Amino acid sequence: MEFELWWLVAFPLFFALGWIAARIDIKHLVRESRALPRSYFAGLNFLVNEQPDKAIDAFLEAVKVDPQTIELHFALGNLFRRRGETDRAIRMHQNLVDRSDLGAEQRVQAMAELGHDYLKAGLLDRAEDIFLKLRDTTLKETAQKFLLEIYQQEKEWLKAIEIAQQLPDASGHLWRKEIANFYCELAAGEMAHSRNQSAREYLDKALDVSRKCVRANILLGDLAASEGDLATALEDWKRIEQQNPVYLALVAVRLMDGYRRLGQIEHGIQLLRAYLAQHPSLDLLDTVFQWEMEKEGPQAAYQLVRDELGRNPTLLGLDKLLEAALLTVTPEQRKDIELVKGLVHSHTRRVARYRCDDCGFKARQFYWRCPACGGWETYPPKRTEEYDLTP
Repeated sequence: MEFELWWLVAFPLFFALGWIAARIDIKHLVRESRALPRSYFAGLNFLVNEQPDKAIDAFLEAVKVDPQTIELHFALGNLFRRRGETDRAIRMHQNLVDRSDLGAEQRVQAMAELGHDYLKAGLLDRAEDIFLKLRDTTLKETAQKFLLEIYQQEKEWLKAIEIAQQLPDASGHLWRKEIANFYCELAAGEMAHSRNQSAREYLDKALDVSRKCVRANILLGDLAASEGDLATALEDWKRIEQQNPVYLALVAVRLMDGYRRLGQIEHGIQLLRAYLAQHPSLDLLDTVFQWEMEKEGPQAAYQLVRDELGRNPTLLGLDKLLEAALLTVTPEQRKDIELVKGLVHSHTRRVARYRCDDCGFKARQFYWRCPACGGWETYPPKRTEEYDLTP
């Protein structure tokens, strides 16, 4: 009975304490909201309604009324940067950095935002200076990622490797692909200046980082071919089938040129035919088609494409079929086929592009690094039409 009586007294007491605390919080919030200028809330309303221009005007008015609104300065600076007004963003964030009343964490944040502004404006040296200073702060990882982007833009590949190796999971899968490509960039630079030995050392390092680095084997093959070692070059290029067969399309022409120089054209055609049967590819088909046309004639090339169309029907394949057919038909049929080929060819231009797997950016040429999103090896050598055939 005493226990029940205690609870009867405690329940109203706890309720009263909670009600008082809530009232205090509400009064505090009301006081804070009254302290903020009305233009601040107008700016928020414009943001919610996706009207950034009006939001900026409202926030600028709020800053004039209350210059101490630090978070508002951050919001305005970020809005300016997103709109491409980097000069105004830089002034806004520089103003924050210069303030003496800023706390340590807020100053670090302001410096990071200022560095981002410089990077967006293309002032890479200034951005680098700021992010180097931030490596000893709580924003170390953010600073390193920005530095990595800066060094890639400046093609400072050794610095990029050093930074990437310090990032989390650098010893795991996450950054292996990037680091391997940085070594390949260094190797390509050395090869351009005929420094083959140092190029080969960089390529070996790329493969040490990532055994699946297709680009390294392509360059090793190019290096061997430039030195006249065609047998080694062919082995390097053929090794790509085990790494990633999608990239065989990039070395098909190289392989055939190597076999031609060795006097083994028939062997090269048979190899590419085997690749085509196991790893269908429009670019691979194009290479085999050209060599069949040259070696065996239009009828053999026609039959090749006809068989491939039966397995993988594509407009680009049909275009090749019509090209071969034009060389085998009678003059009376030629005009009709030319008309059809012209129509098909005009449509193939839209589907004969490469596409980034990460951002969807399309281009007519192949890139190891996507020009739009900056991803490495996100641009497989597959035409957009081939994505529709992928199960």
